[in-house]
Amino acid sequence: MTPAAFMRDIWHRKPLLVRQAISDIVPPVSREALFELADRDDVESRLVTHFRNRWKLAHGPFAADNLPSTKARQWTLLVQGVNLHNSAAAALMGQFRFIPDARLDDVMVSYATDGGGVGPHFDSYDVFLLQVSGRRRWRISSQDRLELVPDLPLKILAEFEAEQEFVLEPGDMLYLPPQYAHDGVAEGECMTCSIGFRAPAYRELAGHFLAWLSETVEDNEALSGRYADPGQAATSRPAQLPADLARTVAQRLQALRWSNDMVSEFIGTHLSEPKPGVEFAEVPQIAAGKYAKLARTHGIVLAPASIALYDRSHFFLNGEAYEVPGELAGWLRRLADRRHLTAAEVGQCAELPELMETFHHWTLEGWLQLAPAAV
Repeated sequence: MTPAAFMRDIWHRKPLLVRQAISDIVPPVSREALFELADRDDVESRLVTHFRNRWKLAHGPFAADNLPSTKARQWTLLVQGVNLHNSAAAALMGQFRFIPDARLDDVMVSYATDGGGVGPHFDSYDVFLLQVSGRRRWRISSQDRLELVPDLPLKILAEFEAEQEFVLEPGDMLYLPPQYAHDGVAEGECMTCSIGFRAPAYRELAGHFLAWLSETVEDNEALSGRYADPGQAATSRPAQLPADLARTVAQRLQALRWSNDMVSEFIGTHLSEPKPGVEFAEVPQIAAGKYAKLARTHGIVLAPASIALYDRSHFFLNGEAYEVPGELAGWLRRLADRRHLTAAEVGQCAELPELMETFHHWTLEGWLQLAPAAV
């Protein structure tokens, strides 16, 4: 199935099982390396256990000796954002970029011992479940009953009635649309990669948009000045809210308008903001001339944690919006779409001093990196 056919017929509509989606797959991260990531303060990790028929959830970081024995049954370690710290996981996520980056979230790696899982549940977003080692049995259901068991640390469905069942081997993949109930249980030690997507709630977006709007309308005449009431009469009811106050403020707010372009700028800024806790590596100071020479020799790549987006008139990088001239826009869009520019391409960019200066600045910020010439 081509990406175009998948997006047309499957995406957001129905589940899809793909046997050997990636043949001869190699886990992007070893068990030991995953445990090391779970021990880091800058990595989000969770431990789910189901010992003695009781669900428990703990949040990392976890020292390796604080994890249960790998010989113990029914526990799962979940590590988010592995693609930010592991190049193989980043390359894996890159295979799903036929879906816009504005929707793509991260690669979560789930390690489980025999019988391990997180219980029957549903996600509010699309997900690809790719088996990378061992076996996992998935049961799925299109049920509308999505009530949760109360007083549990996990969001587990109170009722779950499986309609289909699959055992995934390494290389097999299961796609599920939002709110599709599912339950995955490890059959022996196994590892699963979940490629997840962002689906921000409209209420959440509205709150962020209004905050963004308040910062971008400082020069808007509708909101200039302050409330004044030179005709206010003396009152015998001081606690009563003056009707003129609400009426005047309503008039000013109704005069406030926004355009589709403004909304696009907000969305690009908001969705390119790195996740909380992301820190970019400090880069030693390097002179602009030396940097240009190295960039022309090696090429450049976006840092794994960098998020680059664009619309018709803006380029967005890590929460910053840039209005760029037409001669620069093409190169920046190519950088965003491919996440790298080759040495030869940077050589062509060298004819645009403003662009090279920008690349230099972003590299010092840690947002861009020099790359091997083989990229």
